[in-house]
This record gives sequence, C-alpha cells and structure tokens, in this order.
Amino acid sequence: MDVIELLKGRRSIRHYLDRQVDEEVLAEILEAVRWAPSGGNTQPWEVVVVRDADRKKELAATLGPGNPARKAVAQAPVLLVLCGRVKIPDSYHREATTKFGDWWFMLHLGIAAQNLCLAAHRRELGTVMVGFFDHDRARGLLQVPEGFEVVLLVPVGYPARLPEPPGRRPVSDFVHHEVFGGKPDPGAA
Repeated sequence: MDVIELLKGRRSIRHYLDRQVDEEVLAEILEAVRWAPSGGNTQPWEVVVVRDADRKKELAATLGPGNPARKAVAQAPVLLVLCGRVKIPDSYHREATTKFGDWWFMLHLGIAAQNLCLAAHRRELGTVMVGFFDHDRARGLLQVPEGFEVVLLVPVGYPARLPEPPGRRPVSDFVHHEVFGGKPDPGAA
C-alpha cells in the first residue's frame, strides 16, 4: 500500500468485531513501534499489552463516562498502553534544552503511536488514540513504576464499521512561506 493511501485510509475506530488479533500480527505492530524514530535514539517507550477483559474494563473506567472511546477500550481484543520514560536528557546536552521542558518523551511516544496505528491499519485493524483519561489511576492499575508515565491507550481490533473520512483543511490553509502568514511568491519556480 502506498504511504499516502495508508495515511488517508486510517480512521479512529471505536467499534470492533469479536475477533482476536493473532500474535504474529501483534508482533508486527510492535515491531513498527520499535522502529519509530527518537531523538538521540532514546527510544523512551514501553508498551503494556492488555488482553484480559477485566483489566480492560478497569482501564475503561479511567475514561470519563462521556468519552466516546470508553467502550472501545473495554471491548477491543487488544489494548496497547503506551508508557514513556520521563526525565530523559537529550543525548547532546544531558538536560532539558527548550522552553517546553520534558516534551522529549511525549513527542517520541506520539511518533511511536503513529507507527503503531499505521502498521495496524496496514493489517486491516482499527485503532483509536485515547489520551483523555485518569493517567495516574491507569498507572496504578498497570503497576507502572516510578520514572514512567502512562501516556496513551490504543485499542486494537478488526473494525465493525469504517467511518467516512473527516474533513481536512486544504494544504494552503496551514502552509506559510518564509514567515507565518507569508504567501507563495508567484514568480518562484
């Protein structure tokens, strides 16, 4: 599958078929996480694979009752919980070097999550990235040690249905030339 086609075809899936995800397919998805880029090759991710129905229900309860992903967390055949190692110094300066502080691991977990979701989509699996939940409660449920945080819940399973693609802004709405708000030079080749 072409990369752009893969990107355009991925959807946030919140309803899954009652069909298990094979270990071989799951291993391929986790391999995609392994190959996510990270600054200084820090690889700050840890992934907890949750298949136990009771544990998934406990984790679903960490989402607010109005969160549309709550059922997906409980019902997906597999729940991948992305955790990040915190306080990672960058490999060049050994300290936080931007005004955003300890943003380092969040950026890299986002990239790893995108790799995960695209690899799942390539295997005709659906995912949804869930970031709005009680992170501390989830951390306790999963016995995540100090120095790590639970960042994202990603239900994985075969989609019960595929939603239509959401609207997207045209490229011209978010691309700026030379300065923010800059227009393209009509004379440039």
